Amino acid sequence: MSSERMRLGGMALRNGLLIHGPTHWAVAVRGPDGAVQVASARKPELAPRLAARLPGLRGPLKLAEALAVLPLVRRRMPAARLPFEDVRVLAAIGATLVATGVLRKRFGSSTLREGAVQAIGVIPALVALLDRDLAAYHGVEHKAIAAYEQGIDDPTSVPKEHDRCGSNLLAPMMLLSAGGTILLERVVERPGPVARATVGLAGASVAVEMFAWSDRHHGDPLAEAFHTPGREIQRLIATKEPTPAQLQVGVAALAEILRAESAA
Repeated sequence: MSSERMRLGGMALRNGLLIHGPTHWAVAVRGPDGAVQVASARKPELAPRLAARLPGLRGPLKLAEALAVLPLVRRRMPAARLPFEDVRVLAAIGATLVATGVLRKRFGSSTLREGAVQAIGVIPALVALLDRDLAAYHGVEHKAIAAYEQGIDDPTSVPKEHDRCGSNLLAPMMLLSAGGTILLERVVERPGPVARATVGLAGASVAVEMFAWSDRHHGDPLAEAFHTPGREIQRLIATKEPTPAQLQVGVAALAEILRAESAA
């Protein structure tokens, strides 16, 4: 590997870590027998590289590519337990959809209603994070990737919060989604699911562009304001300090992604 550091991303699993590199993904999990299992493969490319760099398209395309990796991970690593593979999380998703539909059907467009809808929407993620292992592997993700970025061999001393965590998108996406929905309902009398999905996608795209700008302007007051809610979410809720055994799994995932990208 050259001295230039790759840009890595990841997803915490209930029993391990999935890491995304520029062209490959790698996963490491703690199997039922206690052994660390690893696997990797090339990532699917859903759009030409030029389109993936265009403002407004980067966010949705990257999200789609990340979701497309999950079936591949399941096939190559049957022992992996994905974040939503829990009956409580599935029940929370169902209840959230029902509650959101009821609120929008019975109450007129208002800031209060949309605030309630956005608050309800985060419940499935909170339910998932009741699993301490998932929150700890989220911390593993941040520690392993930050250690690599800083050239540190041992990730133990690295903070469990990371400024490129998706939690930094939560507050701007909620605000943009709520504002966009209110505006849509004032322009269109009865917006359908396609129109609502389009507004949500547009909000996500704008939030990703804000995220990218803040990542390029660390130290700028606006960038710091953007990152503050996400840092607090990570500190208080979304991450836990991992055990040495969990960090071992993260180190294995990092080593595998570096091996796969180097071989490519």
